[in-house]
Amino acid sequence: MLKKLQESLDKRKASGILRTLQPRIGGADFYSNDYLGLAGNTELQTRLLTQVIEKPDLLSGSTGSRLISGNSNTVSETEKYIAKEHQYPDALLFSSGYNANLALFSALPDRHDAIIADEQIHRSVHDACKMSHAKKLKFRHNDLNHLEGILKRQTGNCFIAAESLYSMEGDLAPLPELAELAEKYGAFLIIDEAHAFGVLGYGLVQTYGLQKKVAVTVITYGKALGAHGAAVLCNDTVKSYLVNFASPFIYSTAVQDFQWMAVKEGYEFVKENPQLEKKLRENIQQFRRQQIPTPSSEKSPVQAILIPDNERLKTLQNTLSMNGFLTYAVYSPTVKTGTERLRLCLHSFNTEEEIIKLTQIIKPFI
Repeated sequence: MLKKLQESLDKRKASGILRTLQPRIGGADFYSNDYLGLAGNTELQTRLLTQVIEKPDLLSGSTGSRLISGNSNTVSETEKYIAKEHQYPDALLFSSGYNANLALFSALPDRHDAIIADEQIHRSVHDACKMSHAKKLKFRHNDLNHLEGILKRQTGNCFIAAESLYSMEGDLAPLPELAELAEKYGAFLIIDEAHAFGVLGYGLVQTYGLQKKVAVTVITYGKALGAHGAAVLCNDTVKSYLVNFASPFIYSTAVQDFQWMAVKEGYEFVKENPQLEKKLRENIQQFRRQQIPTPSSEKSPVQAILIPDNERLKTLQNTLSMNGFLTYAVYSPTVKTGTERLRLCLHSFNTEEEIIKLTQIIKPFI
C-alpha cells in the first residue's frame, strides 16, 4: 500500500506539481484571501484581546458537540446577530465553509433529488455530493441556458449550487437571473458568498436584495474578515433540519467561543471602517488600468491571468518570487490543460507601487 502511495507522489513530483507545506515568508502579498487586511490588523487584534481579558472563558474548550455540552450563549447570540445583519430569518455556524457545504449538500437532498452545480463550484460541494444519495449534475459555468435545459428534464426536487464570486476565475455569477430561474422551476438555490463577503458589501445576495429568493446563503469568515468559520443563512426549518440530520454538524466538537466573538467583532469593525473596502476597490481599479488580459470581473479582488503552459507559468512565479512578490500559480491538472493561470489576490493594503511593478514583471510572459 505504501508503495502505491509513493508511486502516486513520485508521479506528481515528476510532473512538477507536488504539493508541500511551506512556512510563511515575507514579501508583497498577492496570494492570500486577506482582502481587507483584517488578519493582521492591530486595532482589531487589540479589541479581541480586550474581550479576552474581560472574559477569559472565551478561550475555554467547548467540551463537546453543540447537541451535547458545546452549545453556549455566545454562539447562539452570534447566530442571531449574523441573521439580523444579513436579513435572513436564522443562521447556523460551522467551523469552516468546507464543513458548511458538506452539511448542506449531504443532508438536504435525498435520493429522489438532483444537485445541479456550476462546473466551477468549490471542491467542498463536489465532496458533499459524494456523501449524498442525490443525483449530481453540472452546468457550464454561468451558462443559464444550459442550466435551464437541465432543470426542464428533472422530475424530483432540484438544488442549484453556485458561487457569487468564483475563486478561480474571479468572475461573478448572474445572480438575479439565477434566482429567477430557480423560482421559475421551484428549485432550491444555494449561493456560496465566500469571496464576495466583505468585498462586495455583505455579498451579492444582500446587494441585490435576494434573501427571499436564495434559499440558503453561505458566508465564510476566513477571507475578508480575517477570522475563521462560516454561517449558513436560512430559515428556521432548514436550520432545524441541519441540526437534526447534518452529520458534519452533529458529530463535530463545537468551536470555542473566542472564534464567534472574533466574528462578531469583525462585523462591527468592518462597519466602522468602510475605507477598507473603498481602498480595496481602488487597488482593483489600479490593477485593471494596467491592461493585463484577464477573464475576471472588474469588481473582483481575484484576478486570474492565463498562462497556458506549466513551465512558463512556473518561470513567471519564480521571477515574481525573486522580486519579492508572493503569488499563487494554478497548474494543470488542477485546472484544465491550456487554462493554467496565475491567480492574483488584491488587498486593501497593497500599494500602487507594488501593483505597477507586479504588472510590469508579468507583461512579458503574456
